Amino acid sequence: MIKAIIFDFDGLIYDTEVPEYKAFQEIYAEHGHELELGVWGQCIGTYNSAFNPYDHLEACLGRTLDRQELRSRHKAKFDRLMEAETIRPGVESYLATARALGLRVGLASSSSREWVTGHLAKLNVATYFECIRVRDDVRLVKPDPELYVQVIEAFGIAPNEAVAFEDSPNGAKAAKAAGLYCVAVPNGITRELTFGEVDLRLDSMTDMKLEAVISRLSS
Repeated sequence: MIKAIIFDFDGLIYDTEVPEYKAFQEIYAEHGHELELGVWGQCIGTYNSAFNPYDHLEACLGRTLDRQELRSRHKAKFDRLMEAETIRPGVESYLATARALGLRVGLASSSSREWVTGHLAKLNVATYFECIRVRDDVRLVKPDPELYVQVIEAFGIAPNEAVAFEDSPNGAKAAKAAGLYCVAVPNGITRELTFGEVDLRLDSMTDMKLEAVISRLSS
């Protein structure tokens, strides 16, 4: 019996990932190089990736760059692109339905607590989440399962009584390693990446009501 749903944050609830990638793409293009998605995809859904876009750009150019200036330019580009972003389609409906069904609602993110809670408040959905675990709470972030393990332990439920909603391969890997059901809902960037094991894949949460998702997984 499904008793809880657990959401990722970046790219799933709020699509910060496409703007971040596009901002770096612009910077790379200004230096005459391309940031390929297959390379960038290593760091999506995690924080401890060995890939560093600034190191990679310097390696492509064969020279050092002003990191502070690049970070400032990236932030300006990212902020501009984020102006067009809102909560992803279907998220609010899923949260409201979960509350109506009496399901526990959690969040497991590789981002910082300040980043996650600040944006949840901005999006007016913070009150839906009973348990939030972020990189500040664990030794290892996704694809390690610790974030998900902490949430289900806080809820006092078995792993197979929870469904994780993820947009990235790293996140899906973490959810399945923790023993949860996993529904992949890729965004404009991660839909091009290769996912491992998931129980269901949706283009959008608007494609299937939460009740139908739970019914399919339960069967």
